[in-house]
Amino acid sequence: MLNAYVNNNGEITSHETPSILSGNRGHLYGDGLFESIRIINGKPVNLKHHITRLMDGAKALKIECPNHFGSVFFETEIKKLIKTSNLTDGGKCRLSIDRSIGGAFLPAVNSCTYHIEIQNLSKNYFELNPVGLKLDVYQEIKLYKNFLSSYKTKNCLAYVMAALKAKENNLDDVFMTNEKRQIIESSNSNVFIVHNGVLYTPSLEDGCLAGTMRMQIINLALINKIKVYECNIMPQNLLSAEEVFLTNAIKGLQWVGSFRSKNYSNAMARKFVVLLNEYWQKKTLSEKNKIIK
Repeated sequence: MLNAYVNNNGEITSHETPSILSGNRGHLYGDGLFESIRIINGKPVNLKHHITRLMDGAKALKIECPNHFGSVFFETEIKKLIKTSNLTDGGKCRLSIDRSIGGAFLPAVNSCTYHIEIQNLSKNYFELNPVGLKLDVYQEIKLYKNFLSSYKTKNCLAYVMAALKAKENNLDDVFMTNEKRQIIESSNSNVFIVHNGVLYTPSLEDGCLAGTMRMQIINLALINKIKVYECNIMPQNLLSAEEVFLTNAIKGLQWVGSFRSKNYSNAMARKFVVLLNEYWQKKTLSEKNKIIK
C-alpha cells in the first residue's frame, strides 16, 4: 500500500500537509516547469533525459538552479520519496521547479524551489490500450513555435482547452496544429504515424514538445533497424497512414483506432510496447539486483 508523501524543497512531509506556500510563482503566474516521470519496479525511468530537459528549460526561463541540481541529485531525492512512500512497483512522479517567491510579472529573484510528488499505478509496466483511441483535429487554438516549445512549462491552458474539447465531442484526444496547419502533437502526447513500415513524427522545428518517450521510440526504432523520419505532418497524411500512435512518459504508447472515418491497425505500436518493456525490465531489475547484492 502506498503511503503518500511529498518532497517540498528537500523536506519530506505527508501529502495532507500543505506544501505549496502562499505566493508560489508557479501557482500565481505559471512561472515554472515540470516533468512527469514513470516509475517501474520502484525505480524512476529515463531520468537523465527528464532532468536534462528540466535544466535546459530552467536556463531558458532564466531560473537559476544550484550547481548540484542534476540527475544524481534528483534521482536521490525521488528515490527517498519512493522508499518513504513504500512504492515497490509501478507509479508516476511529478517533479516541479518554480521561480522563488517574490515580485509580480517581474520576478524579485531568479532562484528556485522544487517539489516532488508520486502516485502509484495499477500497472507496473507499459500496456497498450485494448481499444483504439478516437481523435480529430483541434481547431480553436494554434501552437506557435518559440524558444520554450520544447519544454514542459506550467503554461498549459492550450492543452487544457484541447482536452476539454475532446471530451465535449466524445473523443479520447485531439491533434493540435501550428499556424501552418501542421500536426505537431496531441493534448498530452507526441505523435507518430506509420506508412509502409516507416515511422514519421513531427519535427521539433514545427514546434512540438521534445518528449522523452518520443526520443526513446526514435532510438529504439534505429536500434531495431526501423526507419524513422522527423518531418512535416499534415492532416491529409493521417488518411494515408496504416497506423497512428501517441507517446508520453507515463502511458508509453497509445494506439489511435480512428481519425474521422479512417481506421487504423496497431502492429507497430504493439511491437514498440514489447521493446519498451524489455528495455526497462532489464534496466530496473538489474539495478535492483545490484542493490540486493
